Amino acid sequence: MTFSQALDLVKHCSEDMNARYGNVVFDEWAIVSLQHGHERIIAYQGPRKEHFQANFVNDLGALRGELLTTKHEPGHFDFSRHAVGTGFEAFVCVGDELYLLCNNTQSSMTEITKDSRWLDAQKAFAELTEQFGATPLAA
Repeated sequence: MTFSQALDLVKHCSEDMNARYGNVVFDEWAIVSLQHGHERIIAYQGPRKEHFQANFVNDLGALRGELLTTKHEPGHFDFSRHAVGTGFEAFVCVGDELYLLCNNTQSSMTEITKDSRWLDAQKAFAELTEQFGATPLAA
């Protein structure tokens, strides 16, 4: 998958999730490279562009261990139920050491998942993970 295709896929997923949920699920999305020696933010969409990089390590929070110590296959994902504020709620491996980080800067996954509409919204998220699993983002 090309970078442009990946961005279109993430944008479509975000819109679909929000429509199914009836509110914004993730107001912040970033594609990052965690390739040793080549760590960088590839794309960012959200309310705190100027602060994202400066707070990146702290915002990994509960996902830090899983994200930085395990090699993931494209399509693998994980959630942090208790992340709040700028702490990332989810990640998806989108390619070789390439990750999509997802966050809601106003809510937590615990709060989001209390709403029964989350069950429908997560279908769009599952479709996204399947697409990256089948056709990963090329570095």
